[in-house]
Amino acid sequence: MTTAKRIDGKAKAAEMSEKIAADTAALREQHGVTPGLAVVIIGEDPASQVYVRNKKKRAEGCGFYSVQHSVAEDISQEDVLQLINDLNNDASIHGILVQLPLPEHLDEQAITQSISPGKDVDGFHFVNIGKLTSGNTADAFVPCTPAGCMLMIEDQLGRDLSGLSAVVMGRSNIVGKPMASLLMQANATVTITHSRTKDLASVVRQADIVVAAIGRANMVKGDWVKPGAVVIDVGINRIETTVDGETKSRLTGDVDFESVCEVAKAVTPVPGGVGPMTIVMLMANTLRAARLSVGLNA
Repeated sequence: MTTAKRIDGKAKAAEMSEKIAADTAALREQHGVTPGLAVVIIGEDPASQVYVRNKKKRAEGCGFYSVQHSVAEDISQEDVLQLINDLNNDASIHGILVQLPLPEHLDEQAITQSISPGKDVDGFHFVNIGKLTSGNTADAFVPCTPAGCMLMIEDQLGRDLSGLSAVVMGRSNIVGKPMASLLMQANATVTITHSRTKDLASVVRQADIVVAAIGRANMVKGDWVKPGAVVIDVGINRIETTVDGETKSRLTGDVDFESVCEVAKAVTPVPGGVGPMTIVMLMANTLRAARLSVGLNA
């Protein structure tokens, strides 16, 4: 019985962080510019607080100028837009990130589209989405999760995916659609599946590359996966388990890790796979923005 290689996102992210820190020091020394990242967090959502803390820690570790704007949950739309406008006009800030999800009274699209495309390190602005889907990525910002997934796929299969078929499970603007664009640019033949796809398992079974981003715990079983496939698990689901009469919660992905490991070539674990890569790609995008701001190539 084969056991898949466990793709270590944590180790890869640590290696990339070192490179980003070295490039940041060189940029500061040669051009007098320190990459600046501003994170806006609205309200007290506990998961968001953890993410923001991790982002700040990673930014400081890379030698960035890191600013956090924590604002009250009941802030008005107008005040959020004013804050973003101030950050757009602040020369010391190269990347702006508004932590999602937002409170219900705020218009997520209006807020994400108000960030200057050149500071949109999340890659959510329509200008960056357009550049990505048309293949003009030289000065575009690619959403961090798909960008990180792509690097892990390249490590296993190389940069040219000609002749390989990929299935992306999920069609969100944050993961599914940009992931499909990146895979197509690398010459893979791409299928996007979603909740309306018929006989999902048989579609997934055709794929050399599976990217699962559907938000359903352990949905992808070993018998869904083609032998020798590379499986990237983007899902983060919190499930309750009872151990010795005590209820504990643990994180699990969209992929049933144990059974998929028996057939796949390589699989990302949850946690420790895609998550650390998402944060380090945010740093890579911020460094890109800082380099572009002084006329250097990204």
